[in-house]
Amino acid sequence: MTQQDINSRKGRLGIAIAMAGMTGLGLAATAQAQETLNIVSWGGAYSMSQQKAYHEPWMEMNGGEIVNIDRSGNALAGLRAQFQAGNVTWDLVDMLPADAMIACAEGLLEPLDHDTLLADAPDGTPPSEDFVDGALGECFVASIVYSNVVAFNTEMFPEDNQPSTIADVFDLENFPGKRTLMRKPINNLEWALVADGVAPEDVYEVLESEEGIQRAFAKLDTIKDEVIWWEEGAQPPQLLADQEVAFASAYNGRIFNAMVTEDQPFEIIWDAQVFELDGWVVPTGKLDKVKDYLYFATDTQRLADQAKYISYGPARRSSSELVSTHAETGIEMKPHMPTYGPNFATAIQKDDEFWADYNDELTQRFDAWLAQ
Repeated sequence: MTQQDINSRKGRLGIAIAMAGMTGLGLAATAQAQETLNIVSWGGAYSMSQQKAYHEPWMEMNGGEIVNIDRSGNALAGLRAQFQAGNVTWDLVDMLPADAMIACAEGLLEPLDHDTLLADAPDGTPPSEDFVDGALGECFVASIVYSNVVAFNTEMFPEDNQPSTIADVFDLENFPGKRTLMRKPINNLEWALVADGVAPEDVYEVLESEEGIQRAFAKLDTIKDEVIWWEEGAQPPQLLADQEVAFASAYNGRIFNAMVTEDQPFEIIWDAQVFELDGWVVPTGKLDKVKDYLYFATDTQRLADQAKYISYGPARRSSSELVSTHAETGIEMKPHMPTYGPNFATAIQKDDEFWADYNDELTQRFDAWLAQ
């Protein structure tokens, strides 16, 4: 397909979107109108942000139905099971890049021609230049930049002794209390090394060695008896609110939602945040069904709109300048974004290739360590 063909296609679809807004006609062909899309995501505040920014506007224009399925935490296993059973019911899946690499290699996902399938930026910049680095994979298109952070309940520490670094999470003497951490090696090994003196930019180089892995587990040993391990994203904010723990690792958007909409006395430790991308993959055989929705849900305005509801940065550069205020409270959103300057100073970018290569091995070691 020539660039002229691509531009012509995008022009036609852009006109269709405008007409839909004026007349209520669907974006898809008549045969696809009223069709149900089964979309898998993470649940909670994140799925709510997608509902407001993508799903509701799409349904209003298209007339179809979108069914939210909260299964992204086990999306890779779920896709494998559906393909093995020969009955793939998921149409579009929100998935992490490392899992997307694995699923793509296994043939579970459609390869994506980003500059053909996705919308240009408003100034004509093609998607391959508008999305942030690492946002577009062979079978993956990111929608957000989010962070794994540690937060604490401010009421559980004196005003003159509030924690501020990831090392404080490992300091039981000065900052006592239970911690809750995700029951996976990801993030925990990185934080353990930083708390043990490794510079954020050197974490994955150290983890490439057996000595580095042992060093990370040794540091985790120092707090192991004080850790409650969580597996669902809704657990850490609740444990923190109930003061069952003093510290909680969590997705930054979950903590933001608790702080802003529920008025919880939480504070995020941005030091050594592990930031990563999250976005869409299309199960093999589903591209024709979802391509118009994917075009719509990843355009500049839609990604900017999502940031009105949750503190995740949009994955498109053209969207970032449109980020404004929180839809419910009116507060400025930019200071709550992982990529905001002061928050980003010691950030660690999750190495998706490292975890695609070593996740199975390190998960086995992590589970064995937990059982000790």
